[in-house]
Amino acid sequence: MDSSEISPSEEQPPASLPLPAAFLEFLDENGLDPMLYSMADTIPRYIRLKPGMDSRMVTEIETELKCDLTKVSWLPDFYAIPPEIQIAGSKAYQQGKIYGIDAASGAAILALDVQPGDHVLDLCAAPGFLFRDVLTSHLYYMQGAKLCMLADMLGSTGSLTGVDVAKHRLAACRTMLQKYSLGDRSRLFVADGTSFSILPVNSNLGSMEGYIVTEEGGSIFSEWTSKRLWKERQKSKKTKAAGSPHPTSTSEPELIYYGKDSGLVGLQKHYVLCPSTDEAACTSGYDKVFPLLVCVINTDYTSRL
Repeated sequence: MDSSEISPSEEQPPASLPLPAAFLEFLDENGLDPMLYSMADTIPRYIRLKPGMDSRMVTEIETELKCDLTKVSWLPDFYAIPPEIQIAGSKAYQQGKIYGIDAASGAAILALDVQPGDHVLDLCAAPGFLFRDVLTSHLYYMQGAKLCMLADMLGSTGSLTGVDVAKHRLAACRTMLQKYSLGDRSRLFVADGTSFSILPVNSNLGSMEGYIVTEEGGSIFSEWTSKRLWKERQKSKKTKAAGSPHPTSTSEPELIYYGKDSGLVGLQKHYVLCPSTDEAACTSGYDKVFPLLVCVINTDYTSRL
């Protein structure tokens, strides 16, 4: 099958879709026409091929999914597929060759102009699941795709820090990063992005002397493992018992994942997890920050606005 190109302004036939009252109120408050969301079941879904894949892979994926992959000319490695196509059961998805991602998220990441060596902070690392679930009810696999694309653009240098208040959704991001072998330079924190102030470790290598210790020297980061210590499990149980599902602006950030090249292994935990000062943030902060604003209306329609 030949891959054709799709324009971001291409028209789609109308369709009806009931929207929740709370969402309609949100649209009204922000001066947005609900008709923008009347085409949810006809708008294409989007997938991204893992960079470096052979061009012949497109034909193989088309055969497996039994549909055309329509190349999106303005987004590298993006392809549109019919909205009814499910990719979660495909070998291409299970083997980490493709993942689903909104065109809107891809466009926002592209606009961020991430360069190899950058230290990137994503303050809304697991957006979209609950919102998209209300609209279409079948996009769970898209969690973490934004982080995967950011990690792809960084390559083998720099660092990626993801922050989100929803631990279960951030855990899905962790699974995605590991599945696509993109988590080596990543850190994931369950925290309130409005107060998060932990700096990237690798941006401050010059001041780390004295903070690298031996195992006998105290609490340090060893290589990450999915097995949690008894003390950490007890802390998690107490948090659940308290009845607060999300951290507040005063809660201590919880680190749920770090890659082997994230700069944490061998460092004292107190040094890495301490909040930064304004002065330190100016000299050793993040090069790029993915804003929360672009995730407020995280649907494919934003690519046409």
